[in-house]
Amino acid sequence: MVLEMTYPSLEKAVNPTHDIKLFAGRSNPKLAQEIADQLGTTVGPMVVKNFADGEIYVQVKESVRGDDVFIIQPLCNPVNENLMELLIIIDAFKRASAKTITTVIPYYGYARQDRKTSGREAITAKLVADLLTTAGTDRVLAMDLHTGQIQGFFNILVDHIYATTVITDYLKGLDINPEDMVAVSPDTGGVQRTRVFAKRLGCPLAIIDKRRDKHNEAIAAHIIGDVEGKVCMMFDDLIDTAGTITEAAKLLKSHGAKAIYVAATHAVFSGPAKERIQNAPIKECVVTNTIPWNKEDLPSNVTQLSVAPLLAQAISRIHDDESVSSLFGFEKEMQV
Repeated sequence: MVLEMTYPSLEKAVNPTHDIKLFAGRSNPKLAQEIADQLGTTVGPMVVKNFADGEIYVQVKESVRGDDVFIIQPLCNPVNENLMELLIIIDAFKRASAKTITTVIPYYGYARQDRKTSGREAITAKLVADLLTTAGTDRVLAMDLHTGQIQGFFNILVDHIYATTVITDYLKGLDINPEDMVAVSPDTGGVQRTRVFAKRLGCPLAIIDKRRDKHNEAIAAHIIGDVEGKVCMMFDDLIDTAGTITEAAKLLKSHGAKAIYVAATHAVFSGPAKERIQNAPIKECVVTNTIPWNKEDLPSNVTQLSVAPLLAQAISRIHDDESVSSLFGFEKEMQV
C-alpha cells in the first residue's frame, strides 16, 4: 500500500513578524495545521510518499534558499517510520540551501532509553540526537522530554518547553478547592515534575513507590503522603500502556482517595492502554495533542488539550531571536 500526503501550495497569510517557513511530515498534520493557523501562515508545500518497497521520498515544492525553516514531526507510532521520514525531510531542506533548520519534535521518541540500566544496552535517546544532528538540523524544539538530561545529548541548540501551563490552566478551571487536592507522582522519578504542578495548583504532594520488574510492567506498592478523602491529581510525562497510572489509581482508591484525575503530556496509548484507562477508577485523564488521536478513538474519560498555541509562540520567538524560556515563569523549578 502506497501512502502519500501532498500539502497544496496556498497563498500565505501575512505574518506579523517575518516569513516563517513551516513544514510538516506525516506523523501529526492536524497539529501542524493548528500551529500554522496560530502563526497566521500555512504549512509549506511538500511531497512525502512511500515507494512500493517502503522507501520514503521527499520533495520540497517551493524555494527555501536562505530561509529559516521549521519542520514539525513528533516521533510517535510508527516511530521508526516517522524518525526515518524526519531525517530525510531534514536532508532535503539542507540540500535545498535553507539558512537554518529547526526541528520541532512535540514528542521525542526513544527517550526512555536514556541511560544504561544493565549491561550491553543501547542509549537510544543519544543515538536519535546524533542522527538528527548528522542529518543537518541546526536546532531542536522539544516538549516535555522524558528526562532533562537528553538536552545534553545534543551538540546543537535545544529549546525544551513544557505543557504545564496548558494542563494546570485546565485543571484550575475545574473549580476544585486546592485544600481538597493533592498532587501525586506515580513514581519517585517524577517527583520534580509533580512538585511543579503542586506549586502551581497550591496543593500538597504525595508519592507512589513503584517497582518495575520488566519493561511496560509496573507494580504500585506504597503511598508516601496523605490521600484519604482527597481529590488526587496524578501527573506524568507520558502514558504508554497505562499500567503505571491505572495500578496507581487503584492504590489511591484503596487508600480512600475521593476522586482521581490523571494528566500527561504525551498520549502514547499502546496496547491495552485505552481499555485500562476506561476501566480504572479515573474520573478524567487529561492529555495533549502532541500525538494524534481522533476524539472518537479515545475513552470517554479522556480529555485532549491542544499545545498548538504554545508551540506557535515558541516558534515565533525562535524565529525573532527572542527568549523562549520567558514563556514560562517556572523554568528554574524544572531543574533537578
